[in-house]
This record gives sequence, C-alpha cells and structure tokens, in this order.
Amino acid sequence: MSRARFIALSLVMDAVFVNAGIVLAFLIRFGGHLPSFNFEPYTRLAPYITLLFLSACYVYGLYEPERTENPWALARAVLQAATVGTLLVLGLLYMVGPEFQSFPRLALVIAAPAQSALLVGWRLMSLRVTPIRWPEQRVLLVGVGSVAVELAHELERRARWGYHVVGLLAQDEVEFAAVGEGRDGFAVLGVAADTAKVAAENDVDRVIVVSPIALRELVEDLAVREETNVRVDVVPELYEVFIGTVDSMISDIPLMEITRRTVPPYFLAIKRMADVIAAASLILVLSPVLLLSALAILATMGAPVLFSQERVGKDMRVFRALKLRTMVREAEKDTGPVLAAEDDARITPVGRFLRRYRIDELPQLINILGGDMSFVGPRPERPFFVEQFVRDIPGYKERFRIKPGVTGLAQVNGSYATTPERKLKYDLIYMYHQNLPMDVQIIIETLRVVLTGRGAR
Repeated sequence: MSRARFIALSLVMDAVFVNAGIVLAFLIRFGGHLPSFNFEPYTRLAPYITLLFLSACYVYGLYEPERTENPWALARAVLQAATVGTLLVLGLLYMVGPEFQSFPRLALVIAAPAQSALLVGWRLMSLRVTPIRWPEQRVLLVGVGSVAVELAHELERRARWGYHVVGLLAQDEVEFAAVGEGRDGFAVLGVAADTAKVAAENDVDRVIVVSPIALRELVEDLAVREETNVRVDVVPELYEVFIGTVDSMISDIPLMEITRRTVPPYFLAIKRMADVIAAASLILVLSPVLLLSALAILATMGAPVLFSQERVGKDMRVFRALKLRTMVREAEKDTGPVLAAEDDARITPVGRFLRRYRIDELPQLINILGGDMSFVGPRPERPFFVEQFVRDIPGYKERFRIKPGVTGLAQVNGSYATTPERKLKYDLIYMYHQNLPMDVQIIIETLRVVLTGRGAR
C-alpha cells in the first residue's frame, strides 16, 4: 500500500470508527435504543465532530505511521487524540445553541475508550494484512562517528518506511584513510567536500549532516542546488536547538531541516485573494495620486510617464514590471544596466520625490492584479543582474520560489543601495517564515517608510 492510499484509508476508517464509537456509546447509554430526541442533535453535528476528531488524529501523528510504529506509541497517540477530540467536541456543544442541548455529554465520555480501541485495532490489523511500502528515500550521511553509525542503523531498521542508506562520508582524507571503504557495514563513499558530487551520482533524496559544525559549510550549497534537489538535515548541537526548531526524530536523535519547503497552498490562495481585493481597491483610492504624479512627470520630464522593464518573477519567469518614470530618458544608454545607488545622478528631482515616498511603485498594482506580483515578497530584479547574482551569490535562486512583491522585508529594513547579499538574507527569512501577520507587519512598516521617506534615496 502506498503512502497516499494509507492516508486516504486512514481518514475514511477513522471517520467511520469515531462515529461508530459514539453510536455505540448512545446504545450503551440508552439501553440499546437511539431516542431521536437525543440522537438527532448528534446527526446534525456529526460532520463537525468528525472534523474535530480527525484534526486531533493529525496533530498526534496518526497519519505518519513511522511515528507510531511501536504498538505502545500507537496506543498512546490514539488515546491522546481521542481525549483531545472529546474535549473539543464538548467545547463545541458548549458553544452551540439550545436546540443541541439534548445531546448527552456522557455519551462522549463513554465513546472515548471505544474509539481508542477501534482506532488502534484497525491500524494493527491493516499493517498485518497489507504492509505499507513507502517510496524509497535514498539517504546519505555526512559523518562516520558513532552517532552517524547509530543513525544509519536506525534508518535501515525503518526500511519499511522507504529509508535506504546509500553510504557515509568521512570528514576529510585523513579520516577516510583511517576508516577505509566501510564502517560497520555501511559504505564510505568519500569525504564531506564531495557531498554534492556523491549525492548527484547516487540519486540521493536526503542528506543528513552528523559531522561537527565546522564541516557544514562544505555541504551548505546542497540546500540551494537545483540540480541536486535534496532535503538537507543536520543533527543539531545544543545551542542550535535553542535558536532553531527540531523538525523530526529518528529514534532519539533530533534532526533540523535546513531546506524548508514553502508555505501550504491554502495560504497562497488566501494571499492571492487578499492581493486582488486590495490592489483593485487601492487603484481606485489612489487614482488622484497617480494622476498628479503623471502630470508632474509630463511637466518636468515629458513623455513617457510609465516605464516598463523586464523583471524575473516566480520560477524564474520573466515579466514586465510597471513603474512611474523617475530617471532621465535613455538612462542606461551609455552605461548599460546599472544598479541604483544612493545619489544616482540619473534620477530627476521629481523622480527622487516619487522614489522617496514609493509613489513610483504604484503602477505595480496592475502587476498584482495580473498575477505576476504580490504585495509582499522579494523585490523583482532584472534578468541581467539575476544572471550575475545566481552565479556569484550562493542560494540566490531560492528567492524565486515565491512571487516577487511590491514591498518586502528587505525594503523595510534597508535602502535602495543595500547589497544583494544582505537583501537575499531578508528574502529567505521572509520566504521560510511568511504568514499573514508578518505580511501585515511588513505593509505597516512600508507605510512608515512611505510617510518618513526612510531607506529610499
């Protein structure tokens, strides 16, 4: 059985048995009868009850069977999920109207043991009848010490979940010569400096760094290499646990992922809806500002008013970003593409005012409506510079996983002249931690920049 089929089966079976436990509790409570006066409120609330219980099951890892492979761990997780699910439903009954007050609370308490037994029982039976086979996950360990060997054995013991250790990497040539080509039954394929090469040659899906922290810079590029596209985890030192988040455990060994994925689809859908509504509203509200700015440009610089330029967006797709013109005509005729500087002589007095208060960016509301940009995200850069930055700055390609923005974390914390390396750090912080409250905070900070002119010279 594949992972997807197991999860689908789990959802269906859990929904059935959660409700079967409640029906059984009604029969026990009312001596084998289902009085409509008491049972009818349950039938109306059943979808919500089911959703609350399934959410509790998800929280306690019941759809990740590798976390509950031990029967005792499974029983503990199910009992916790059933307890939390029961409390959530009791809270729901407290909040609903008086027409649901005939729902007997005692039935939920009686149902909890039955639900726990049913949820544990069907899982144990299904694992015996139809063993689950996960897609193979080829793992390379950087390190040959005792922790690395222990971790390798733990992964091999979990082979049923798809783990396959392709080998280990020594710290350096000296250690490689000392351990030879094998370590406790596992092949030693090279040294840490060869991580990217070995990962590509062996179709590795996941690299786990168990070596001292000094070696991590040797495999840092794995987190951003498109051609390898592997997940990179580290076994953290104590101080890293204080500043980071443990993402998973293998046996009692904690792991921290350094190649985090982007946000879930529901967040992107909410963000897109908010972008469209806000952009359309602002175009209407700020139309007088746009009109006055256009007249000022015409009076001082002449036509054209709008300036469009190729920019690189999500997934490295090129689009044309719109701005109000702030520079003299043919500003790059003699120099070619040049990044903006603090005291750029090409910027006109009116253009400097428009840039100072970010008014020149307002036409990008049209880019937001068109889906090329968002309100918040990394600022889109020109293809000429992107090509340079991708070549020269490790990890620069990561920022193109999400849509570019009119404003971003780098813009409210820096200036036009902030170096690309520093901007990238802000972009990655936003990309890996973005949420709606953060977007709101960045927009508020942007308004402060607009009103004070801070950071935009």
